[in-house]
Amino acid sequence: MTMNYMSGFGNEFATEAIPGALPVGQNSPQQPAFGLYAEQINGTAFTAPRSANKRSWMYRIRPSVVHKPYERIDNCLIRSRFDEVETTPNQLRWSPLPLPTSPTTFIQGMVTMAGNGDFHTHAGVAIHMYVANTSMKNEFFYNADGEMLIVLQQGALRFCTEMGIIDAAPGEIVVIPRGIKFRVEMNEPARGYILENYGALLRIPDLGPIGANGLANPRDFLTPVAWYEEVTEMCDVIAKFQGNLWKGVYNHSPLNVVAWHGNYAPYKYDLSTFNCINTVNFDHPDPSIYTVLTSPSDTPGTANMDFVIFPPRWMVAEHTFRPPWFHRNFMNEFMGLIEGVYDAKEEGFLPGGASLHNCMSGHGPDADTHAKASTMELKPVKQEKTMAFMFETRFVSKPTAFAMSCAELQRDYWECWQGLKPTFKRP
Repeated sequence: MTMNYMSGFGNEFATEAIPGALPVGQNSPQQPAFGLYAEQINGTAFTAPRSANKRSWMYRIRPSVVHKPYERIDNCLIRSRFDEVETTPNQLRWSPLPLPTSPTTFIQGMVTMAGNGDFHTHAGVAIHMYVANTSMKNEFFYNADGEMLIVLQQGALRFCTEMGIIDAAPGEIVVIPRGIKFRVEMNEPARGYILENYGALLRIPDLGPIGANGLANPRDFLTPVAWYEEVTEMCDVIAKFQGNLWKGVYNHSPLNVVAWHGNYAPYKYDLSTFNCINTVNFDHPDPSIYTVLTSPSDTPGTANMDFVIFPPRWMVAEHTFRPPWFHRNFMNEFMGLIEGVYDAKEEGFLPGGASLHNCMSGHGPDADTHAKASTMELKPVKQEKTMAFMFETRFVSKPTAFAMSCAELQRDYWECWQGLKPTFKRP
């Protein structure tokens, strides 16, 4: 099935699967066309400024109130509290989670690795990974605690959502807003990362002195067109609400939106369309120049979280140590690798793996990378066939008990810096 998309980040969209399903001139007519029900979903407060207000009107076969009461189910390895174990200042790194050998859906395969803040106060994030090999059937999911930024690392996924269908492949990201119901289908084993954002909605950053163009272009963010299911089979809808999983039984598919209009909808973005801004003379710039999406906080200049990528790019700086320098940050860095090799860690940091360097914990290139970069000929070089990313957060990301006890935790990670011997020579 080939799906169409509408282009442009944050635009007001209008789309209908049946011509005439969208009302003209008003949002909630006394009798919507074709016997549909009008329903609004709000992603922000009613009185949020127009520039930040997010809402969409849906015209659906049945409204969202038609279901049996939700009941608590097991949370499996999904967590929303981050006090299971003490948080260490040590640098942490994980090998890729193994793909499942028994049938595992996208929701069943979600594992919380770390997090911070509090969904009650709309601040902070949870960081998950997923491994899956089975499509969701007669099962749907929505998250009332935060929006979900999904980074595909292995295996294509189809997201069937209330607003339409999104087909995504490794190297693309998908954002599902808070409250939007969806199911995930696949034809091959899949693995990736999920950022659950409790804070302000993700947006593209302001460009400031860069000017009008560069980084992620709004027109490259794609939103699906209306599509619906008219299915009356019994199904389960799993909700993440107040940190726990709940299951409601429906006698119809919740993906029954025949038409919708507004600016609150899921979208996808191809990371290869990112327009890098980089140094052309000397010094390695801060990673903020690679920000794709940001969730602002109430502190100017300090994000709740930034989604940053390190894509293929030219390295041309002269008289410069080109990989990331040794550094300690106020912000906290959870990194993942989609493909290839990350230029600061040529060994040990694997596609599908992850690392965590929290507030003021020293990190940077390993000993071998430092030695190579300190002596290499500084001619222009194309960094190719690589894609790393970072979830950068203002609060310390606290690992879960699973993350600190799983077999994938590289307990010898600290040794990669032990070869950095003193080279100081007194003049």
